[in-house]
Amino acid sequence: MRRPVSIVWFRQDFRLADNPALVAAVNRGAIIPVFIHAPEEEAPWPPGSASKWWLHQSLAALAARLRERGSRLVIRRGPTLESLRALVKETGATAVFWNRRYEPAVMARDAKVNAALRGEGLKVESFNAALLHEPWMIRNQSDKPFQVFTPFWKNCRNEPAPAEPLPAPKKIPAPAKWPRSLALDELGLEPKINWSGGLRAAWQPGEAGATANLRRFLARAFDDYTGQRNRPDVIGTSRLSPHLHFGEIGPRQVWHDLRRLAAKRGLPVAQWRDSQFLAELGWREFAHHLLFHFPHTPAEPLRPAFKKFPWRKNPARLRAWQTGRTGYPVVDAGMRELWATGWMHNRVRMIAASFLVKDLLISWSEGARWFWDTLVDADLAQNTLGWQWTAGCGADAAPYFRVFNPIRQGEKFDPQGNYVRKWCPELAKLPDEWIHQPHLAPREILSAARIRPGRTYPEPIVNHAPAREAALKAFARAKDVVSG
Repeated sequence: MRRPVSIVWFRQDFRLADNPALVAAVNRGAIIPVFIHAPEEEAPWPPGSASKWWLHQSLAALAARLRERGSRLVIRRGPTLESLRALVKETGATAVFWNRRYEPAVMARDAKVNAALRGEGLKVESFNAALLHEPWMIRNQSDKPFQVFTPFWKNCRNEPAPAEPLPAPKKIPAPAKWPRSLALDELGLEPKINWSGGLRAAWQPGEAGATANLRRFLARAFDDYTGQRNRPDVIGTSRLSPHLHFGEIGPRQVWHDLRRLAAKRGLPVAQWRDSQFLAELGWREFAHHLLFHFPHTPAEPLRPAFKKFPWRKNPARLRAWQTGRTGYPVVDAGMRELWATGWMHNRVRMIAASFLVKDLLISWSEGARWFWDTLVDADLAQNTLGWQWTAGCGADAAPYFRVFNPIRQGEKFDPQGNYVRKWCPELAKLPDEWIHQPHLAPREILSAARIRPGRTYPEPIVNHAPAREAALKAFARAKDVVSG
């Protein structure tokens, strides 16, 4: 008797381990793994340029892992519902499984697909593979969504521990006949201009790369994570963010790998459960919690009064920020790292974001759009939370009077200037004491370092002290409007 055929619709869950949709389908019978390219269905936030590069590599890695287990990845173009219907007709599939996503446009699309396929008599089931807790499960004492991180994460930690990760299937049953598939290259995800060399050098997309990054972090960096996580000049973070975004590893896997490491070392439960590293997973959860409950926030501030904030339009200054030519070394180093590798250290993200919205008074939405296009870990929930936090217009926002001084931040978190020297090599010969403020260095120091102000390295596009005062006045007025 032929076993029933199920379609597993891969989206941002490009792994075989801890993939509940895949396991459910394998337990039922033969499966057809499919990826459907339909970026228009994610508007107004289809994948950006760096995300498309990563998507191409991740799909290639997933296809290879499926082949190792006797299966293959079928690639189709959208519209999604029509593609799934065609696959059902071609293969006789009687069920469709997928893992849930939480972006507003995607959730609306998925609901329509679910209803349509169920109405046509198919078994349809979705699963949580991306989060420790579903966004609708965590509520405050008033049965409302949280808007402050600390009580949110405390509530999460009081919940039962997440289930153990599911093992990857050793064998994936194939259908009697495979449907046709597009070649991956036909999707046109690879960039047409040659800027992806730095991305290739910096990353190994795919499940194997994700696992290697987690093991490296737990073995070498976890013990001193709290002390090193703010240092962009050292590898002190996990660099798991793109792998988590594309589902090449799941948060349950991270949680339980950390638990096992702690048990092996004899660490108290509280030491790892209360760790700063696990709290970073909590911030990821919080971001998705907010996006689910406040789906308008990618385009609008959570605090309505900030809709009228007097942001400035200054294309020249915006371009200087985007290209790493602001005249503030740590900001420029971060923006150049972003362009070269598709990633930026989190501390530098905060410094660069503060510079845009506070020193330049350019809208957080301009920064969010640039990050969306250039980050390999561009995640709608986290990108929105981060930018609204910096601008003071979102949940758990930074106080309006927090304006990062880019010189002091550089001196504190890149004390020897190694990060700046790597990404701003024209400053490499400056002594440590001037690396973060070359515009203040004596002329003889600049001459010895072969720096010509305004040519070798740009003069600051804004003076931080008066810019800070202007920002404080503008944000104070906005605060009065918000609280009044």
